[in-house]
Amino acid sequence: MTSGSTPGLARFNTSQDSAALAALHEVCASSAWGSKLLAQRPYATVEALFDASDAAMAELTAEDLAEAMAGHPPIGRPKPGDPTSAREQRGMAGASEELKSELLELNLAYQEKFGHVFLICATGATGEQMRDAVKIRIENSHETEREIARGELVKINRIRLTRLVEGE
Repeated sequence: MTSGSTPGLARFNTSQDSAALAALHEVCASSAWGSKLLAQRPYATVEALFDASDAAMAELTAEDLAEAMAGHPPIGRPKPGDPTSAREQRGMAGASEELKSELLELNLAYQEKFGHVFLICATGATGEQMRDAVKIRIENSHETEREIARGELVKINRIRLTRLVEGE
């Protein structure tokens, strides 16, 4: 990944506000996050965009975080027709029915406790790694888990922003 300027970054910087906001919404469902990034355009470098994204994520309220998390499907159940979710959850592709069933059960227990989907940067993670993470994290307090989820969103947003700005 480059930290300088890219054709995709230039396109993002110069696109209409509505198009840029739509692209940002594909990265993160939080309208507060998207508005903050939109307001700071143009970005000189990809790293400047990442820094703005990280800062905006750090400022999100619990309600804003809930909105961001609502844009993510449960692990093991990517939204039909959503290539981003399918790509990010590729580690579940070869998972056994037993593992998928166990993860579904854990996801439901997690959602029952915290009120939102289990959020993890799934890119490059195996089904077993994701299962083990939810088993550990379900024991967290609400406050601890909210901050872990915020950190996972930072990682996911950077991956998605990279795809956005490195395209031709």
